[in-house]
Amino acid sequence: MKTKILNITLLFFTLAIFAQEKLTPEIEGNTVTYRFTVDEKMVNFSGKEVEAMAVNNSIPAPTLTFTEGQNAVIYVTNSMSVETSVHWHGLILPNFQDGVPYLNTPPILPGKTHKFEFPINQSGTYWYHSHTGLQEQRGVYGAIVIKPKEKTFEYDYDLSLVLSDWIDEKPKSVLKNLKRGNEWYSIKRRTTQPLSKTIANGALGAQLKLWSKRMPGIDISDVAFDAFLTNGKPTQNYKQFKAGDKVRVRMVNASAATYFWITIGGKAMLISSDGIDVVPVHREKVLHAIAETYDYIVTIPESGAVEIRATAQDGSGYTSAVLGSGTVTKAKVLPAPDYMKMLKEMGNMKKMKSDKMSIQKDNAMSDMDGMKEDMKMSGMKNEDTKMNGMKMDGMQKGMKMNNEFSYDYLKSPVKTTIHSELPTKEIELNLTGNMLRYVWTINNKVLSEVDKIKIKRGEKTRITLNNKTMMHHPMHLHGHFFRVLNANGAYSPLKHTVNVPPMGSITIEFDANETGDWFFHCHVLYHAKAGMARIFSYGDAKDPRLVKYPLSNLTKADKTIYKWGEATVASHMTSVALVATNTYNQFNFSTEYGWNKNVEIIADYERYLGTYFRAYAGIEFENEIEDSLGDIETVGRLGVRWLLPYFIDSDLSIDTQLRPQIGFSTAVPIFPRVLLQGMWQWQADLGFKNDLPIGKDIVSDYTWNVGLEYILSKNFSLSGSYDNRFGTGGGLTMRF
Repeated sequence: MKTKILNITLLFFTLAIFAQEKLTPEIEGNTVTYRFTVDEKMVNFSGKEVEAMAVNNSIPAPTLTFTEGQNAVIYVTNSMSVETSVHWHGLILPNFQDGVPYLNTPPILPGKTHKFEFPINQSGTYWYHSHTGLQEQRGVYGAIVIKPKEKTFEYDYDLSLVLSDWIDEKPKSVLKNLKRGNEWYSIKRRTTQPLSKTIANGALGAQLKLWSKRMPGIDISDVAFDAFLTNGKPTQNYKQFKAGDKVRVRMVNASAATYFWITIGGKAMLISSDGIDVVPVHREKVLHAIAETYDYIVTIPESGAVEIRATAQDGSGYTSAVLGSGTVTKAKVLPAPDYMKMLKEMGNMKKMKSDKMSIQKDNAMSDMDGMKEDMKMSGMKNEDTKMNGMKMDGMQKGMKMNNEFSYDYLKSPVKTTIHSELPTKEIELNLTGNMLRYVWTINNKVLSEVDKIKIKRGEKTRITLNNKTMMHHPMHLHGHFFRVLNANGAYSPLKHTVNVPPMGSITIEFDANETGDWFFHCHVLYHAKAGMARIFSYGDAKDPRLVKYPLSNLTKADKTIYKWGEATVASHMTSVALVATNTYNQFNFSTEYGWNKNVEIIADYERYLGTYFRAYAGIEFENEIEDSLGDIETVGRLGVRWLLPYFIDSDLSIDTQLRPQIGFSTAVPIFPRVLLQGMWQWQADLGFKNDLPIGKDIVSDYTWNVGLEYILSKNFSLSGSYDNRFGTGGGLTMRF
């Protein structure tokens, strides 16, 4: 009796799990219809209740299931107070159905329902998500499973696992915090590299070398997340599987900003990448870039259960799922990244360059040996390695990266070469950015300041992606699959999203055979929002259904003005600083008031003319004599500011009384939460104000201060300083 009750309970538990993951469709003939609603929902993933966005009250959204050859009809109702959208990631469909608002699909306005309709002409694992603002971070994402007409792999069960990251903070606040350069997220993840750590680990020289190049240090992720989730929970247990079962595990990385290392206990074979079959391969660990999908066939071991573990690449946490019941065959636990080792390696880049040719030669020879073996197995002829006219050095360029991040383990079971007679359009795109100001670009330009990239039907488009930054960038092209050129030559894999590792290079190519405009962007959500995106255009006329939806509503995202402030109340003075900034423009306001009645108020506008150089114009109010608030003079000022090596901010200017001024300021992390700050400013009066002979009675004045700041939290710090105007004191700083 107890066993029967247990079995019934287990059955209901299993049904409940799948009810959360799947949405029952309406099926009529060859048409499969889904209806769902996007709405706000209160959730608690980390011990704190916050507002999120959900599809049919579910995070992740319900799994949509189709069979190749069917016709999909999907009604999306927006029950929120803001507009939304849905992009069908990885699906090949008509341009108008792609789901990028203002580019190829209308936005779904509050209270409205949008009908998507498209044929299902492919199979595999894909996903869908909002393409509006930062909504994807808030929960609008779910899996798509498309069964093939004919089964290509043998397995007993199907299971979709949607991986995601979660932060309680509002995504807009996260991006603002990244823009202002606050180090709180690194402190929270314990990945800071202050002087105390680098000295203790013998990495001071490497750190100074990076600082001399204005590189702040080594980091893998931008954001400190509060939870990592598998199908909406930190851990999952799917007990319905038993020993010997073969489960096709479909894994979607739906994170906003987290790469995952996947490790699986027991026996598992990787069989698919981005929905396309690959030659089955066993890997000890696989890096799942954001927006990629990977399928595995996992065999449940004799012990009865197996663990699948997804570890955040930056080592800040993990999420896991256990398949089956019984003694769990654990997945390998990966150590956290050794940031000091990475820092030393970066500092030794000059030496590494001297060894680079021999290293690359060894790697290339190893790759070629692998290709020869593959040719023997497949009957592939040597001339196929020419990849239809592409030079081998082009392929080797695509292999110049850390082998840990190489795609060479992915091999298509069929040739993927594009017809050699097609004319080839070569495009080189450099992935660039300014981590300090959190501006992410392609060829040093944000989306809003460039034209569409023209491509032509009937051509082969080959794109070389060069990552000039120290961050990973998962680049996704809508509406297309492309070949990722790797060591497998004619059998290079097809993908829709490709990771370009730090300082690495990847070459992709595709047959330009579509119509309309298609989005191409980094799938780190905050990078795309900050400008790392482009539009590929076939040059077709705009769909008349989009006429009233201007494209500028999409491209202006990187023009958003972010505002923040900082206020300090101390025993010797008080100050307030306000900033409003976008990609190239910044407005600054600051005021300092000492208890000795010395006051200074500055307001200026600055324009970024380069990554580290800006010109500015402003106005200042200051009393020159202590205890004399009535004696305040007003001057205008023109100047330039330039961030020097070692993060020394310099300021050279002249005011309306022709008094030159020069200043320097910096902040150096000496402990994980402690900054050493300093400022020195010198001004000369050449006599113009008093109509004196120029240079006869030059009067100069200088201001300086030095202090320590202890960071308590994202919004509060304790500080102590000495200022030659205000004296010594300490107090509290609040950021807002």
